[in-house]
Amino acid sequence: MTLKNILACISVCTVIACSSRKQSSVDEEKLKQIGQEYVALGLSIGQYDPDFVDAYYGPDSLRPAALNDTSDFPKDSLILRVSGLKKQVAGLRAASTNDTIRSRADWLGSQLTAFERRIRIFSGESAAFDTESKELFDAVAPVYDEKHFQDLIARMDSMLPGKGPLPDRFQKIASRFLLPKDKIDTVFRVAIAEARKRTLQHYKLPPGENFKLEYVTDKPWSGYNWYKGNYQSLIQINISQPIFIQRAIDLACHEGYPGHHVFNALLEKNIYHDKGALEISLYPLFSPQSLIAEGSANYGISIAFPGDSQEQYCKQVLMPLAGIDTTGAHLYFEALKIGSALNYARNEVARGLVNKSMTDKEALRWLTDYCLLTEKGATDYLRFIKKYRSYVINYNYGQDLVKNYIEGTAGQDSGKRWKAFEKILSNPMKASDLLATDKQYK
Repeated sequence: MTLKNILACISVCTVIACSSRKQSSVDEEKLKQIGQEYVALGLSIGQYDPDFVDAYYGPDSLRPAALNDTSDFPKDSLILRVSGLKKQVAGLRAASTNDTIRSRADWLGSQLTAFERRIRIFSGESAAFDTESKELFDAVAPVYDEKHFQDLIARMDSMLPGKGPLPDRFQKIASRFLLPKDKIDTVFRVAIAEARKRTLQHYKLPPGENFKLEYVTDKPWSGYNWYKGNYQSLIQINISQPIFIQRAIDLACHEGYPGHHVFNALLEKNIYHDKGALEISLYPLFSPQSLIAEGSANYGISIAFPGDSQEQYCKQVLMPLAGIDTTGAHLYFEALKIGSALNYARNEVARGLVNKSMTDKEALRWLTDYCLLTEKGATDYLRFIKKYRSYVINYNYGQDLVKNYIEGTAGQDSGKRWKAFEKILSNPMKASDLLATDKQYK
């Protein structure tokens, strides 16, 4: 090739590179505008639907003016706004050659699909359970028949001593590991401190990150993280429900470290502040973001306390602190392992209620017989399902999707698992992203 031809090639490549950068800049500006409209739309929906916005830490200028009357829900106009934004997002995704922009547009498109489904649900329009979960959370959980849970129950039945109905025998053992009311705060603070210490051994969290711990009553959930922005959380624990010893670690990890608090703080720092992606400052509860949030928060328990270390920490530290005798603790934790698989029965209860194929009476039977909940626990969880509907799949199926992703990419190496887990906590992802990666390792 002659020098003249080489110079010509360099010139052409330079022009192409400059053109590509210019186009990416234009696309970035379009995405920024879409992000602003997305946030404003979500906040507008939240004026009517009090459960829609779980967290927001973006600019106050995008908050809509307060409404004096929210009784007239503008379903059609909101859906029209969603549809318009989805078209813009789809057009940008199809036209852009920038992988980052395409990825952000793809995530926004899924979030907006969830916006529309939640608008329809809030206005009283229902769909089949699987349709709802797919549009809200980008996932359809597996279906299990009653025999599946009967087989699991039979396994536990052979483990537990005594006679009589299994739920009664399980509750009899569990009652020995119930946290006394006057020890709840002490045990929770120690558990959270330990979960935080283990997390900080692997992650550098934003400076000043912190949380406030509160105890509340009469809620349909056992714990909740209200993320306030600026790396601060309010963690609430519902003490109306019985709290068993393992729940101290479960909730410490799930709501705190390396769960919701870390997830939100890392997204705020890495995506909102460092990359300027405004859309992440709005966390719509009923969206694909929640499957990742709940699934990672649940799997985070085994990241921080792998193997039997949760059982050992409870027996060596938390039980003595609470004044609980450790006799029979191993049997209890073995039963809890089967209980984890039984949690999928909650999905079937929600599926039956949403699809109107199960009565309240039948739902309560499933919750006591297969989820081994107390009568009050079953009643409380029925309230939860009626309020949150297909959201229940995020806890068990979400956890399994995260588990398969982490263990498929990182294997048995603990350090690599923490690293892979950090990727999930630090990037906008959805269930189909996890499934696509999982298929690569099968």
